[in-house]
Order: sequence, then structure tokens, then C-alpha cells
Amino acid sequence: MQGNLQEIDICSILQLIELGQRTGVLLVEAYSYGVPQRLGICSQGNYRHKSWYIFFDNGYITYASDGDSSLSRLSDYLRRYRIQVNQEEIQLKDLASLNVPEYSYLWSLLEENLLNPTQAGHIIHCLVYETLFDLLILTQGQFIFTLDSPLEPQLTHLNVTAIISKVTRQVQQWKQLYSYIQSPEQCPVLADIAQLKVALPAVTMNKLQQSADGKTSLRQLARYLNSDILTVAQAIYPYVEEGLVKIASSSVDKVCNFSEKSNLGKKPRGRIVCIDNHISIGETVKSILAPQGYEAIALNNPLEALSLVFELQPDLILCDIAMTKLNGYDICAMLRNSTDFRQVPIVVLSAEEIFMDRLRAKILGANDYLIKPFGHNELVMVVEKYLCSKL
Repeated sequence: MQGNLQEIDICSILQLIELGQRTGVLLVEAYSYGVPQRLGICSQGNYRHKSWYIFFDNGYITYASDGDSSLSRLSDYLRRYRIQVNQEEIQLKDLASLNVPEYSYLWSLLEENLLNPTQAGHIIHCLVYETLFDLLILTQGQFIFTLDSPLEPQLTHLNVTAIISKVTRQVQQWKQLYSYIQSPEQCPVLADIAQLKVALPAVTMNKLQQSADGKTSLRQLARYLNSDILTVAQAIYPYVEEGLVKIASSSVDKVCNFSEKSNLGKKPRGRIVCIDNHISIGETVKSILAPQGYEAIALNNPLEALSLVFELQPDLILCDIAMTKLNGYDICAMLRNSTDFRQVPIVVLSAEEIFMDRLRAKILGANDYLIKPFGHNELVMVVEKYLCSKL
């Protein structure tokens, strides 16, 4: 099984592997601009190649890697056990050839009784969670699943449906922070120490001063605190919103700035039509896309919209699934039956992440699936994913 993430999403791939009770390795490869969720944005800059590996045994996840052989993320988790990673002390043998050096190192620590199975199992669960969190934000890339013998020895078997359900909910909540926080790799730094000392207990302030140094990422903070990235981001978000804590500049900012500056004084970059019963959604789309140089048109009557799109000839269509009189599935199917709209990108909007809805939309010809409420950067990312080739 192999393909493109524009054709099938990560959730569907994982569920197919689970349903088929497959044993092997899923490899996902993509180019990212600093952070995974920026994939697909057409801008100038240094893109970097990234790989992720997920290992399965009879449909269960046994381990997941971010493709980094430096053992840096494992080192962060081992800090709480007062263990320092030293690659020179460990000879990475059999498992190293399978792109799992950190897994090999973990087992070496078990064999030396520096970790117990419960601790090692917890670390593996965290490593899997991190990997899936990044993958569920991806919208572009290539994947291939290879049948292979299971990874041995094994510490844990994680249920795909259970962990995907948890990570999906957290990704949706994470996207609501996009106005200030876009990447787990961004680094918080204290902006107003005096006000923070007044607002926070001394113990909390001391921890912030130690960690929010502009060099330690949110993801590293989550590892050090034995927490998940969403909890850490949500805890720091109010202070970022008030300007007491700043998020250090990253390549995300460069991408956004390029997108905005490149449109000054130029004709619209493309025409986007949003079909949604809720007027607020259409207004949100316009407020987000207009500053980016796009012409955004909101239509809240699906019956009228179906005839108007033929006059408007949009470059991309956003269409809500759950509408009265005529739903998004019907509109998508009708448009795809017209020669005028067989190649126009259609992104369906939904208030819920439901696998069968996503699959049905894909079958009827939708290019993508966007969960409401969506953030500023998330919407821009999806639009530029399909329209950047036309710029």
C-alpha cells in the first residue's frame, strides 16, 4: 500500500492497517518549512525533508519514530530518570538497521536495569503520541506501508483507534491556538517579567524563568514536565495572548510574512467561494483570506450557490457538509459531473472528524476535509496547498 496524502489521509491509512491486522512498517515522507503543518504553502525558503516510521504488529502500534537518529527526543524523556544519553557507550546493533536507534538504546537501558519495563513502556507511548500528533497535522506527503516481520523485542501494543481518537481531539484543540502558537517547535520567552511576578506564584515563576528562555521548545517543555504538548500550550496561551510571554520567531512567521507582502498592489491571487449556511463562517473565511490577497465570496444559500458558482468560476470551493435543502455531498457530486468543475479543488467543511464522512466526501470528489472551527493559518494552508501552483 502506497500513495499520496492528498488522496488519503493519515487517519484512514492507520485504520486500514488496523482493520487488516497488518504487520510491518508505515513510512511517511514530506517536505516541511520548519514545522509539519506548513506543508504545501507556496513560498520562498528552505524546505527540509522529514520522515516518520510507525511499526505495527497485527494491526497494533508497537513504536513510532520521527526519523531523527540523534536520540535527542529520547534524551529529553530520560532526564526525569536522571539518565544521560551517550551514544558512544552503546553499540547500536540489530535494531539500528531498522531506523530505530532510540528503540535500540531504550532496550539497552532495560538490559542494564537502568529503566524498568513500565518506565520504558511509558516512554514508547509518548514517542508514538508525538509522532502521530505531527502526522495528523500533515496534509501533503508520500507514504508506503511495507509488510515485514514485527519489531522485536516488544514492550507494548497500542490500539490504533483509541490513540488516534485521543490525538485527533488534541490536534483539533491545538488548531484553535493558531493565532499565537503554530508549532510545537516554537520557543516561548518571557516578555514582561515584572508583571508575571505579580500575576504568578513564585514557584511557577521560577519554573517559567528556567524554561521559557527562547531556546527551549514547547515540545521539550512537555517532555520535561511529563505532559502532552496541548496541555503545555494551553497553559502558556493566556500569557502569550496578554503579551507577557512571547513566542520566539520561527519559519512559520517567515512564511506568513512572505504570503502577505507578496500580494501588496497585485491582482487577487485567486477566487474562493465558501458555501455554508452559517453566515459567520463565510465572514470568517473572508476576513482570513482577503488580507492574503484572495477574493473570497460567501454564499449561505446552497440552492442559489449551485447556480452562482457557474457564473463566478472560482479557483477553489469551500463547502459545508451539513446544510439544509442541499448538503455538501450533493453539491460536490453535482459539480464533479460538470466539465467546468472536474478540476476545481473542493474542500468540504465539517464540525466533526468522522472517518466515514471523510471517506464519502473523498469518493464524491472532494480534495480535502477541513474541521470547523479552523484557525487562520490552517485555512490559508489548505488554500495555498491547491492554489500555489497557479500563482
